[in-house]
Amino acid sequence: MINSCPPSCLPKGNDRYDAVNYTPYPSNISRARRHVAQLAADWGHPDIAGDAALLASELCTNALLHGCLRDRLFRVETSLTGNALRVAVTDPRGERLPHPHTPVADDQFGRGLLIVRTLANRWAVEKLTVGKTVWAEMDMPGGLDA
Repeated sequence: MINSCPPSCLPKGNDRYDAVNYTPYPSNISRARRHVAQLAADWGHPDIAGDAALLASELCTNALLHGCLRDRLFRVETSLTGNALRVAVTDPRGERLPHPHTPVADDQFGRGLLIVRTLANRWAVEKLTVGKTVWAEMDMPGGLDA
């Protein structure tokens, strides 16, 4: 959990924002991944669509495995500002915070946050009244102003 800086409340001129709620089923991880990749491409950044999709996939998988409750939705928010693309996943279990660790070679799980830390310039967890949001941002080369 580093460099916490929440997104601005209101989008400005060229900023973009999208939010989708998903039911807590594994098939929705791939739906979210494809949606985030398509948004990145549609918003003029096809070169980072793959990395954005991987961030979404890892954050959604963590939400599904550790943060979802039966019949409670998780939310994926994607936003683009002049200098960063953010993927944020909100789930209903605020008491289960992510804790990065270094997995050993034969661990089946535990690499998701390492991937997030590698791809993202910033990531953090925000505790909510109910639940939590885990977000990751990638800086945009040149940004929207270029």
